[in-house]
Amino acid sequence: MHLHYHSLGPEGGLMAVLSSPDAAGASVGTPQSEVESALTERYQTTVPQPVRRALGLRKRDRIRYSFRANGEVVLQRVSPDPIEEDPALAPFLALLERDIASHPERLQPIGTDLVRRLQDLVGGIEVDLDEVLPDDETI
Repeated sequence: MHLHYHSLGPEGGLMAVLSSPDAAGASVGTPQSEVESALTERYQTTVPQPVRRALGLRKRDRIRYSFRANGEVVLQRVSPDPIEEDPALAPFLALLERDIASHPERLQPIGTDLVRRLQDLVGGIEVDLDEVLPDDETI
């Protein structure tokens, strides 16, 4: 298998193409780089770091595999669904911006006493920033 990177043109981004040796000569372009990864007994693999970087992949992203007639398999990062914006957030941030601009003297630094109190409140709580949050319905 060979890994080829192709520009997606005006859409932006890169596409990684894996082609099998028997598809030689049918490839769209010359590979800029080659990487390999092994399959486990359960047909799982780790996406190599150059591929993750080229596709902008992060943990828990989804990958789409497209099969071409010439034997190539195209990997593309699946764009996440657009996040619904909170209708109250933009007006609230605008209010804060106007208030800070109108009354900069109201801004105060966070004191060490407040920092200590906050640390006492949350100091023992462990947070996994990679943990998937539950759906709203399950809370």
